[in-house]
Amino acid sequence: MTADKPYLKGHYTPVAEEVTATALTVEGSLPPELTGRLLRNGHNPKPGVTPTHWFKGSGMVHGIRLCDGRAEWYRNRWVHTPALDGAPYMTEHGPDLTASAAGTHVIEHAGRLLALCEANLPFELTPELETVGAYDFQGRLRTAMTAHPKEDPLTGELHFFGSSPFPPFLTYYVADAKGDIVHSAEIPGASASLKHDFALTRRHVVFVEGNVTFDPTEPSGIPYGWSDRQLSRIGVMPRGEDGAGRIRWFSIEPGNMLHVANAYEDGQGRIVLEGPTVDREGFRLSWNWWVGAPGRGTEPVSRSYTRRWVVDMASGTVDEQITDDLAVEFPTLNEDYLGAENRYQYAVAFPDEKGFGGYGIVKYDRTTGARRIHQVGDARMPGEAVFVPAAGSGAGAGAGAGGEDDGYLLTVVSDLKQDASHLLVLDASGLDRIATVHLPHRVSAGLHGSWIPDSAAPGAGTS
Repeated sequence: MTADKPYLKGHYTPVAEEVTATALTVEGSLPPELTGRLLRNGHNPKPGVTPTHWFKGSGMVHGIRLCDGRAEWYRNRWVHTPALDGAPYMTEHGPDLTASAAGTHVIEHAGRLLALCEANLPFELTPELETVGAYDFQGRLRTAMTAHPKEDPLTGELHFFGSSPFPPFLTYYVADAKGDIVHSAEIPGASASLKHDFALTRRHVVFVEGNVTFDPTEPSGIPYGWSDRQLSRIGVMPRGEDGAGRIRWFSIEPGNMLHVANAYEDGQGRIVLEGPTVDREGFRLSWNWWVGAPGRGTEPVSRSYTRRWVVDMASGTVDEQITDDLAVEFPTLNEDYLGAENRYQYAVAFPDEKGFGGYGIVKYDRTTGARRIHQVGDARMPGEAVFVPAAGSGAGAGAGAGGEDDGYLLTVVSDLKQDASHLLVLDASGLDRIATVHLPHRVSAGLHGSWIPDSAAPGAGTS
């Protein structure tokens, strides 16, 4: 029953219709350099549909167009995949990679907008969020595609992978700045462990295998579960066409990580990797929330604490520690620093597993260890905070005039008291509110999104 499914009520109540609205009300002043679109994806089943798992809800993309200090439009559209109309993922011929929820992420690369779900092919969208169809990189993508590709800020290449519960378990891809796949390789030594995200450094690709692995007995339709027999490991692979044959796997403590904050090589050549992780109990509480089972936590993520691994390639050892006791998820950063040493990271704070604490946007200073939280208010929940550089700030790991946190954080906030939502624009330096854009209806809490400046996507300014 819907009443038993936490992902269909409260902040997660699905939106029932597609809407287009123009000339949105703005409180405060939108910086003129915010000219582009914020796109955000999330699971939003159609009315009357009760999926057996949060992640099986059909994807809906929400878009907000900003230009020269104005909020020109908002629109939301379901991603029209075969699954939206009930087509099954498994067929008598095997998986249908086009039968996608397409509800995890939405990105832009080489002028294409792609809605992503890790078990399927990407789905291309128009600038107005209408569905074009499944996209397989001109036939070069023969597996599913992760929902968390990484764009190298120096080369413009898109690095991504496809994972499967069956061999080959892991396939790595590189698409050039023009959007053409120029390299692919099956990764030796990988297992059926769930690989939702990965990391990219200047010289390496970093994969993470946790204790969550393929479980064909799982009844929710998402065939994964915690296994104490599954080893937790970090795989470090040199970048380049011969990298797959030189991958090294390092054992780590039991746990599971969904999202990487960042990774880089430090001054000693060690790999530093960070991201929120859960232990066995945290995964149990979270999974039970995702499927609406008894014994769940109060939030979709429980006991999710930021962890740091330092992989010493010379000694073959890994040092790891939990760096903060605040429950967080959806880590982000200034993506000019992706793969390089970053000082600042951002995340969404959640109440703990007993329901204590509030929602907010968190900023971490990795140099001083300081933590700052912007509280969004009672009965309000922010989404992933997307960083947008300010005008004049530089790219490429601090090479420009602006500092690393010289920019803005954009987050869509659900407000249960007002039965409404708004786009909140924060100063990334001090987390002060700069502007609020009121949306025409409440937007259900979702997952990931992207800021797409007009310069990145042809036709972005169209209405």
